[in-house]
Amino acid sequence: MFGIVRPCRHGMCGGMFKDWLGHLCGLCLALRDEHGQAARLATNYDALLVSVLAEAQMGAPARRRTAGPCALRGFRTAGVVQSEGARLAASVSLILAGAKLRDHIADGDGLYRRRLVAATAGRLAGRWSGAGASTAAALSFDPAPLTGAALAQVELERSGGRTLATLTAPTEDAVAAAFAHTAVLTGRPGNREPLERAGRAFGRLAHLLDAVEDLTEDRERGAYNPLLASGTALADARSHCERAQADLREAVHGLELPRPRLATALLVHETSRAITRTFAEGTAPSEPPTHSPGSPPEPHPRKPDPGGLISLACAAFSCCTCGLYQPPWEEEDSRCSSCANCGDVCCHLPDCCTNCDCCSDCDCCSGCDCCSA
Repeated sequence: MFGIVRPCRHGMCGGMFKDWLGHLCGLCLALRDEHGQAARLATNYDALLVSVLAEAQMGAPARRRTAGPCALRGFRTAGVVQSEGARLAASVSLILAGAKLRDHIADGDGLYRRRLVAATAGRLAGRWSGAGASTAAALSFDPAPLTGAALAQVELERSGGRTLATLTAPTEDAVAAAFAHTAVLTGRPGNREPLERAGRAFGRLAHLLDAVEDLTEDRERGAYNPLLASGTALADARSHCERAQADLREAVHGLELPRPRLATALLVHETSRAITRTFAEGTAPSEPPTHSPGSPPEPHPRKPDPGGLISLACAAFSCCTCGLYQPPWEEEDSRCSSCANCGDVCCHLPDCCTNCDCCSDCDCCSGCDCCSA
């Protein structure tokens, strides 16, 4: 539910991480204010990119409001984004969350096999989808690509025998529509086409990385997985991911963004981190597959989910911290083990430290030429 773009505070300059947190809290509060406390469970990191892209296209920063103390912020107040971009992100989050619940119900995952749980989840999915569509309408956004993507995906899974490109197409269309509408909200029609390209590339990447993360569990349960259904080797999947990330990078660089730093850091640098995080060492695309089609090798194994009260408690705490806390069986290799060089995001952005506070309160630029001027 929390998406593939999950920056660590040790891998991003203090100023940019603060801005990212402002968008995250803005999305969470937009969900609460318009749809109630329970809607905050739909907070989705990838949908958060919609809010970031909207602000990136604005000449001035999006309006902030002071939010009350929150456990995620160490019980401190903070300035959080309050904008149409945040509302669009909330709409996308709700629609995606509703589709995800329906997917769990259809697959009979875990507790969803129980009739009462499935019925309750189904009603919640309906409420979230309806609420997301209502907010979308208020923003003149047609949610059909998002709502239709889930139905199209189910149909593709039932029909079988599809190529990987066909299987990822509904997700690509959905993300392209959401990204492109930020150009409408900000009055930048020239950005619509590159935003659609960026959305398709990001949707393809997110779909593939999700499939890789779920591969081991899906194979054990005999559940549907795009890699297994299309006979895609894990090494080939990584090649597809890296091509998608290259397409995404090219599209982002083609955008007219008065405030590009956070959007570039998330869509370019953090997606590269996501690929590294998801794939195990030794699965580089240059290595030939050593398996038969339809049976990709295992990614690096994660600690098993223990289930029961421990799993439930960890899941609840993850929700309470908007996913910044992840239990070991979810995020074993994604945190500070890859954050030794905290300057790699900031210092490779164009004009990183020119007339901005990107590097305030941190030493991320020590040892590089970024802040020499």
